[in-house]
Amino acid sequence: SMMSPSKLCCAAIFIDLSKGHEGHDHAHHAAVLLDRCKGLEMDAVAVTEEGKPYFFKGDHVFKGFHGKAELSNQSFAELDDHHHLGHVDAAFLMHFPDRPTEHDHIFFMLDTKVFSYYKHKLETGFPKDISEVFPGIPDHLDAAVVCPAPDCEEDSVIFFKGDEIYHYNVKTKKVDEKKFEGMPNCTSAFRFMEHYYCFHGHQFSKFDPKTGEVHGRYPKEARDYFMKCSKFGDTTDHIERERCSRVHLDAITSDDAGNIYAFRGHHFLEQDAGNDTWAAATIESEFKELHSEVDAVFSYENHLYMIKDDMVYVYKVGEPHTHLDGYPKPLKEVLGVEGPIDAAFVCQDHHIAHVIKGQTVYDVDLKASPRVPVKEGTFTLFDKVDAGMCGPEGVKVFKGNHYFHFQSMKIMLMARAIPAEHKTALELFGCDH
Repeated sequence: SMMSPSKLCCAAIFIDLSKGHEGHDHAHHAAVLLDRCKGLEMDAVAVTEEGKPYFFKGDHVFKGFHGKAELSNQSFAELDDHHHLGHVDAAFLMHFPDRPTEHDHIFFMLDTKVFSYYKHKLETGFPKDISEVFPGIPDHLDAAVVCPAPDCEEDSVIFFKGDEIYHYNVKTKKVDEKKFEGMPNCTSAFRFMEHYYCFHGHQFSKFDPKTGEVHGRYPKEARDYFMKCSKFGDTTDHIERERCSRVHLDAITSDDAGNIYAFRGHHFLEQDAGNDTWAAATIESEFKELHSEVDAVFSYENHLYMIKDDMVYVYKVGEPHTHLDGYPKPLKEVLGVEGPIDAAFVCQDHHIAHVIKGQTVYDVDLKASPRVPVKEGTFTLFDKVDAGMCGPEGVKVFKGNHYFHFQSMKIMLMARAIPAEHKTALELFGCDH
């Protein structure tokens, strides 16, 4: 997701792969067997310098919120020279711009050693002893997370071992030992969207990094918020999960009556006009033909045009929504554009569909026959967008966990700088965490 350097200050990779690795010849976990939707306990979680979360398990890593596992040594080669260790205990990204010798270095803890990587290359002189690089911090750690001021009193790294918590001051190298009473022992931890999360098993709790206090209803199911799985956990509040998920939206639209529909993976959220609350359901339950995973959706004359790969499905809005005969039809036939596309929307009371594909924006006059796309302009603020919608207040463009607001299409296409970012879960869906 697009994050400013200050926001990213200290993404962290925390790995605690210390469990269950007897035997030094441990074979690679078969990636096939690693299905994070079955409830894996991650060994570590890390946010890279680009702001992408990496979830570590055994000798594999999951990059981002969905997709298959790949071998960690493909990204961090020299870990394999010490592969007989068979695990990583903790890791984090040091992100302090005023400390150029360590800024954007990823540190991995393995047993008694620490490895430092910069841009995926092992730094000369490493591995070193943990006690040399972080004096006062014990070996065989469980988890670690970077905590910049003012989240912590000073720029710090928080290390976890059993129920012992160590705040390590990166400037003075002073160590404060603390007890975090209300918090479970963390098997991994990370800082994301300016919040701190402790993982234990396949659950997580959000905590205050100064005190360890956990506020609100925790623990919650990690699969519901940090992974894109087609099934909910047994105890899940479906609506809360969808509102608060950090996985990016696939598509979003508001219909003529002002109802909003937002699609992600196998599920969608709906907010009826004039109502603050959201409802959640599977796409399958209301748009059976579509099944899941849409690319773009726009509303026109009381119909929802839903685009998936290079096909268009059209539903008449109602209770229930009805799929029009003769659809799906090829996208090329309906809009004159080759799929796949990233986003599409119609602004109020107009009959122009604005279609975004990569950095190109096409206009399609929906009253014309045949419909012919005209290149409206290029939108270069992002390499690609996830979703977009248009309404009385202008255009909202969605990317990662955020959306960006432009007062009109014209202003959006002329923009030379990325406007203020808004948190989708918080500001659109009213999620409180």
